[in-house]
Amino acid sequence: MPFWLDDPAVRPAALPALAGETRCDLLVVGGGYSGLWTALIAKERDPSRDVVLLEGKETGWAASGRNGGFCDSSLTHGFANGLARWPGEIEKLERLGLANLDAIEEAVRHHGIDCDFERTGEIELATRPHQVAELRETAEEAARHGLGDRVTFLDREAVAGQVSSPSFLAGLWFRHSVAMLHPAKLAWGLKRACLEAGVRIYEHTPARGLSSDDTVVTVGTPYGRVRARQAALATNAFPSLLRRLRPYIVPVYDYALMTEPLNRQQREALGWQGRQGLADSANHFHYFRLTADDRVLWGGYDVLYHYGSRISAEYDQRPETFRKLAAHFFDTFPQLRGVRFSHTWGGVIDTCSRFSPFFGTAHSGRVAYAAGYTGLGVGATRFGAEVMLDLLGGEPTERTELELVRKKPLPFPPEPVRWAGIAMTQWSLTRADARGGRRNLWLKAMDAAGMGFDS
Repeated sequence: MPFWLDDPAVRPAALPALAGETRCDLLVVGGGYSGLWTALIAKERDPSRDVVLLEGKETGWAASGRNGGFCDSSLTHGFANGLARWPGEIEKLERLGLANLDAIEEAVRHHGIDCDFERTGEIELATRPHQVAELRETAEEAARHGLGDRVTFLDREAVAGQVSSPSFLAGLWFRHSVAMLHPAKLAWGLKRACLEAGVRIYEHTPARGLSSDDTVVTVGTPYGRVRARQAALATNAFPSLLRRLRPYIVPVYDYALMTEPLNRQQREALGWQGRQGLADSANHFHYFRLTADDRVLWGGYDVLYHYGSRISAEYDQRPETFRKLAAHFFDTFPQLRGVRFSHTWGGVIDTCSRFSPFFGTAHSGRVAYAAGYTGLGVGATRFGAEVMLDLLGGEPTERTELELVRKKPLPFPPEPVRWAGIAMTQWSLTRADARGGRRNLWLKAMDAAGMGFDS
């Protein structure tokens, strides 16, 4: 079981499934962050709006309860990706992203959500010489766009002053734009806030199909159906009720380990007094952080795609990946040899070819969707909820005028080309990490096509 979900004293009881037919103003499909934020903000905008949320299993059981607990302000999967794809909007995107993180912090306070929220920032780490120059360049670019007060370059000595490891050559500290939190407790807290606001939540109620006429959107379930004036789809990695969206999403599996709590000597040997989130800057990267009780979460590196975009619970555990991650952990922190891991888990995330969310409407504007968060959905899903509600409202806003919102990524090709292309890309990224970051012809072609995979 994922560490975050392994807390029966805090985990809320499951809610009953929908039986029969019900009607509402807004139907939200999906009970992760994306759906929960959408339902909650919809009620905040209009408390009289009747909102129903359907969840196929239990709230927060999928990516929202399995991630690393990094709540990043970036709406574009990092500053570098945003700058490469939307250079004319990057300053606005950074401003909106930071305001979105502020709003999350305020919501956590306002609703009394006890989710270990710590706005410590994140340090992106160089573990190879070529990455040091890349981090310097990113810091300089950020300063040119007015972000110099938020981003600090750390040389080897400065990084060692933050966290002790022989692997770290330099770092880029994003001081205010990332918070650490307990992801499952955030999801459970949002569930409670939704219920208190009057949202009707039905769990163990998968949505089985969507249709509409001139006035009503209808979604079927195993034991009934919902008829709504509008609908918001927040299923992310899982197959969309809109079949035309499925080529834009690839579900991939990510994995993590959690250590037992560190003792005082182990904690002192690490340093890490700032408790920042950490991630190295390789293509196949690791992310790691401290929990409230001083465990270390260590995840990433392997990202696995299964032929035909298959999603299955059997993929949640992968011993060969866990052995690899454990070896990397002790290479990075040799002073922690002997520490044991208490939890191992995996989970599926939704990625798209531009590594950041995309948005749109269907059924004559009565259905909105957001997907493609690519691992940074802890924060960006709240922004996506605002966008979906803006689109359903039909009035232009600063959010809906963004090119990020107006344009979609390129779709993935059908199988078997999809599987072969992803396999070739993964091999090429591994080779680039081993060759000083040099990208081969395949990666350069993907970059030129707008499908450059850089993470």
